[in-house]
Amino acid sequence: MSFKAEYIWIDGTEPTAKLRSKTRILADGAELATWGFDGSSTNQAEGHASDRVLKPVFSCPDPIRGGDNVLVLCEVFNIDGTAHETNTRALLRPIAEQFEAQEAIFGIEQEYTFFKGERPLGFPVGGFPAAQGGYYCGVGADEVFGREVVELHMDRCMEAGLAICGINAEVMPGQWEFQIGPVDALTVSDHLWVARWLLYRTAEEFDISATLDAKPVKGDWNGAGAHTNFSTKAMREGYDAIITACESLGTDQDKVLEHVKQYGFGIEDRLTGLHETAPWNVYSYGVSDRGASVRIPWQVEVEKKGYIEDRRPNANVDPYVVTRLLVNTCCSALEKADQV
Repeated sequence: MSFKAEYIWIDGTEPTAKLRSKTRILADGAELATWGFDGSSTNQAEGHASDRVLKPVFSCPDPIRGGDNVLVLCEVFNIDGTAHETNTRALLRPIAEQFEAQEAIFGIEQEYTFFKGERPLGFPVGGFPAAQGGYYCGVGADEVFGREVVELHMDRCMEAGLAICGINAEVMPGQWEFQIGPVDALTVSDHLWVARWLLYRTAEEFDISATLDAKPVKGDWNGAGAHTNFSTKAMREGYDAIITACESLGTDQDKVLEHVKQYGFGIEDRLTGLHETAPWNVYSYGVSDRGASVRIPWQVEVEKKGYIEDRRPNANVDPYVVTRLLVNTCCSALEKADQV
């Protein structure tokens, strides 16, 4: 017997990378070996030296094909064995290892928007739906659009063994969210990328598309983010560490820009100070404040321990990048403060 392995990787498209995949048929019991691809077709090589290497780093059951078939997430390498410049997972690995003792965990809230052709799902032809208000966590065919896709995607993520922990309809028609976590930096990122692939692949079956565009509809509509919840062992034990982490993210303007400039394309369009965002170039944090850059949940202040939510990352952020930045910044500050 043979099985199908869907090799998935992140390409070199700018300003926002895309997912690519192809199928390999393997004999029963065969290892998930390295493979290759044409990097000149994925913005990862030039035609005269186009070979690039896929190295499996995470695999899970394939909930679409079923049986013994698997999904295989890969890192991209050059033929000399070095990590390709688009391989952001390779940059996260040493940072995660450096601060491993702090036991950092993440929960990422992935917002996305369904489109039918050129229109967001639920938008009437040649016009706009009613203003925001009733769509968030709504129910009913007049306020919720695409639920059948969302439910199937959630089921498939669960069947794949991904750390999905919830879904909800979002503020704009056709806009939804799923959450991955709480797990470590590499796991949340791996699972999020595979969940994104499953989202696109599932939406295909309904002849609709899903976009991670940070501001899919201009005007008085919410953008789409990837709010990133972050905690370390010290933060789960005491409130001083919570404040240290919050302060570390806004030590100066250089630190603020180091993060937001890598938090996804179109950050200025989404982080305007309106629609539950803080201005992209102004850092703030506050308890229960969805207009701040970083929110401290109310129960965290009450219990004096827990986690923080960085509300700045766009829906199209690379999770390997956002987790690396948060670990490096916050864990370094906690280490200096001896709150580890």
